[in-house]
Amino acid sequence: LIQLAEINPTDSALDVGCGTGYASAILSRLARSVVALESDSALAETARSTLSSLGCGNVTVVQGALPQGHAAQAPYDVILVGGSVAEVPVTLLDQLAEGGRLVAVEGQGNSGVARLFFKAGGVVTGRRAFNAAIKPLPGFERIRAFEF
Repeated sequence: LIQLAEINPTDSALDVGCGTGYASAILSRLARSVVALESDSALAETARSTLSSLGCGNVTVVQGALPQGHAAQAPYDVILVGGSVAEVPVTLLDQLAEGGRLVAVEGQGNSGVARLFFKAGGVVTGRRAFNAAIKPLPGFERIRAFEF
């Protein structure tokens, strides 16, 4: 997924669901700055400690609701969604900079699809990249519609 984003050294990145900071550490070597967003306080603290010990000084770990992103430091050139989601919420797409890319796996179980979203002319479009199966992120579950 990181490779799909085609990260440049001048990019600002948002890592949604950073967990212990693994992807954020990789992003820190590719991008100018990284915001690592995690909803779980224990994981966020682990990420802070790990990233600090690795010398990733261009990464800021923040705790918050994953589907909301982190608008305080938006817009981002790259948004990496670190787990599968039912669908990418508009709140994340709205945090893309012009020319920005968002990579995510949409779907559940073994039916996930890696997608690359791109913002050009103020419009976000997406394309299928490859099949993928990764663990779901909390908070992105599809809300069940009314059924008879």
